[in-house]
Amino acid sequence: MTWTEVLPGILTMALVTYLIRALPLALFTRTITSPRIRSFLYYVPYAVLAAMTVPGVFTATPHLASAITGCAAAVLLAWHGKGLLAVSLAAAAAGLLALLIP
Repeated sequence: MTWTEVLPGILTMALVTYLIRALPLALFTRTITSPRIRSFLYYVPYAVLAAMTVPGVFTATPHLASAITGCAAAVLLAWHGKGLLAVSLAAAAAGLLALLIP
């Protein structure tokens, strides 16, 4: 591929990314006062993060059982208020152990 083929694609992606981020700021200039809409918008980042992360969690290993084991370990430790590093390491270790056990 040459730059004449790649550059228009990169510029198009940059423009679309900018529009997706800038249009809500331009269209919604008033402060949202509805408690229902504000509570909905409060949880949008968490929902988007979960929607992007969860499929990767369950397809990261060749066996579903190890993915479920690692995910369960992460949820359990996070539920008990452990830090991100501890949760990540425990989830990886639990998934690895589940893979090693026949």
